[in-house]
Amino acid sequence: MIERKLEPVIISRLFKGKAIIIIGARQTGKTTLLRKIISSFLPETLWLDADDPVVKAQLTDANISELKHLTSGYKIVVIDEAQQVKNIGKTLKLITDHVSEVQLLVSGSSALELAEEISEPLTGRKYEYYLYPLSYEELSNHFGRLDELRMLEQRLIYGSYPDVVTTATTVKETLGLLAGSYLYKDIFKYKDLRRPDLLEQLIQALALQIGSQVSYAELGQLVGANIETVQRYIELLEKTYVIFRLRSFSRNYRNELKKSRKIYFYDNGIRNALINNFSPLDLRTDKGVLWENYLVSERTKFLHYNGFTANRYFWRTQQQQEIDYLEDINGMLHAYEFKWSKDAKSKLPTTFSEIYPNNSYKLITTGNYSDFLKTES
Repeated sequence: MIERKLEPVIISRLFKGKAIIIIGARQTGKTTLLRKIISSFLPETLWLDADDPVVKAQLTDANISELKHLTSGYKIVVIDEAQQVKNIGKTLKLITDHVSEVQLLVSGSSALELAEEISEPLTGRKYEYYLYPLSYEELSNHFGRLDELRMLEQRLIYGSYPDVVTTATTVKETLGLLAGSYLYKDIFKYKDLRRPDLLEQLIQALALQIGSQVSYAELGQLVGANIETVQRYIELLEKTYVIFRLRSFSRNYRNELKKSRKIYFYDNGIRNALINNFSPLDLRTDKGVLWENYLVSERTKFLHYNGFTANRYFWRTQQQQEIDYLEDINGMLHAYEFKWSKDAKSKLPTTFSEIYPNNSYKLITTGNYSDFLKTES
């Protein structure tokens, strides 16, 4: 079993008087991680699957007496797929406040309902973590650095969802199922989603524009929707952990692009499945954007799992000077350029150096990307 970076972190937070919430996209391994964490506490663990209608009914608007009776005799209570339960935040608050000897472990595949439900009731009462598809660091720790380096093309094309990594013979079928409505089916039942067909058109359009500046107006023209609808649907895709946005960096200097954004997918395999292109790299025209999407998404995992806080951007001017990726950490700007060839050359744009002298710059290629995505063992 591939050890997840969150496992020791969560174990260290057990029995601290707070609920532990694990959220993320479907099929990233949340249930597997929870089962691993509770393996030492099995006789004293109550597992509640909220997809079960009986369990869902028990947890919906339950009172203190009912919850004490339900959890009596257990040290750990797991609520899997918690977003299925109406008013789950109030239920979790009651357990945390009135059954304090019980450790709550909660998973949810959607931030649409879950984040809104738990945000206010559990203020100051929870540790919250995101679980992404398998990270380079997790895979490198499991398979070994050299073997994982050899798998780079596989990761760029098929991604790193757990089922994809562990079931190599059915990769395309697995991704086809994931990239279909299953991955974002939580959105389909969302109250403000009026055109499911538009969502599918939009996500395919976004898949063709990774690494490029995205215009909501142009997307709207392409799929037949207004700007407000496009923006709302993109926000829904973000909340179900399918895509994420990077904003352009600007401190209001002349010629900087100030309101642009790029959109990336959390997983390359999902992106390629949406456009039905699993061709090898030497036959592709989008190798550069696959490389960029991989590095930005993997860096996202690295920062989150290792507890680093950074504001993340790209930078571009009207004269087409650009930096692929930028991190603002405590006022220090760390600039990165991404090139596929390990022999590539690059330098920081002079305009950026003059405007922002407090910076560092690094070229990331296939020859040194491991250091960008993994801590030292």
